[in-house]
Amino acid sequence: MTTTRVCVTGMGAVCCLGVGVDALWEGLRRGACGLGPLTRFALGGVPYGLAGQVEGFDTEADESRGLSRGARFALRACREALAGFPQECRRRLAVVTGSNFGPQEAIVSLLAGGEAPWPAASGPFGAEAAALAGRLDAGGLVASLSLSCASGNAAIAHLLELIRYGRAEAGLACGYDSLDRFSWAGLSALRVMAAPRGGRPAGVRPFDRARNGTAFSEGAGCLLLETEEHARERGAAILAVVAGAGVNNNACHLTHSDEEGSGLAHAMQMALDDAGLEPSDVDHVNAHGTATKLNDVAEARALAAVFDDALAGIPVTSIKGSIGHAMGAAGSLEAIACVRTLTRGIIPPTVGLETRDPDCAVDVVQGAVRRADVSAVLNNAAGIGGANAAVVFRRADGHRNGEGK
Repeated sequence: MTTTRVCVTGMGAVCCLGVGVDALWEGLRRGACGLGPLTRFALGGVPYGLAGQVEGFDTEADESRGLSRGARFALRACREALAGFPQECRRRLAVVTGSNFGPQEAIVSLLAGGEAPWPAASGPFGAEAAALAGRLDAGGLVASLSLSCASGNAAIAHLLELIRYGRAEAGLACGYDSLDRFSWAGLSALRVMAAPRGGRPAGVRPFDRARNGTAFSEGAGCLLLETEEHARERGAAILAVVAGAGVNNNACHLTHSDEEGSGLAHAMQMALDDAGLEPSDVDHVNAHGTATKLNDVAEARALAAVFDDALAGIPVTSIKGSIGHAMGAAGSLEAIACVRTLTRGIIPPTVGLETRDPDCAVDVVQGAVRRADVSAVLNNAAGIGGANAAVVFRRADGHRNGEGK
């Protein structure tokens, strides 16, 4: 492992709680839920329509013409993350994107005999990443990853390696996705969408004994990463350190979880080893926590396998009850929550959780924010096909906090 410290110096967010990091964080703090009936398109026989849609977003702005809806989210998040970043440094700025579906909506339009509504989305999967880089004047390496719902975390992990080994001094790691008819049809075939039950409306209830599914959502999350030396040279505020990452695959089944969570456990251990931390050094876990029957139990088992006796003292949260499952953006938005937890000393609650499933033997934060002294945070993500990506964030000064802001 190199000794290069890679820091978070900027963040940007677009999600169903609003546009901007502050909108995301304040919604999470309040225990708000941004989920509601799907209105972007007709369901066409799909029985359930709970979704997290981005409202009030100007997707027709001149700067984003030619980009898909998801890439427009990404552009907005990237611009927020880049606030204050010198123009003269952008010619070496890398861009790494992670997306589940990428420009799929445009491709479906072409296959149906129409025209691509977004020219940048009509080429190879990575064309959108290149288009984003062009609009941002980013002249460094460009890469586009698709590891299903682990894509956002995987983008952070990939950029971490690029910077550590001198391929870039600074870069943007951005996860994004949008909702469209074609992807919705495929997601509904998984039979994991939350449904009304027993007189209760559909809802996302991570780790709850009555949970019965997730709700998919859209948005983008972006982190600006750079070497500590580069950040200090330009006088940037260092929000956190990306201390380590682990990415792997279950090699198990295309859609079914590894019921023991062994693949995710391995990814977490890889991230801890990469960060040079013991399990007992972790103060908080932002869980993948999809609220599906199998995944939550598998993740709880994975956490138990990694943390053993230390798990009882580690608060766990899932923000999917607030923002839904944002697919390629999920890990990125959750990473932003991790960084805010490190800087504010606050862990947001798990919205939707009422009674914890005894098979999920973890200390889940529920009901209200929990103030905590936090120095190291683990962020989990997993995806269809067995992809796992775990990232460790640390406070820049290495100390715990108790600011409780």
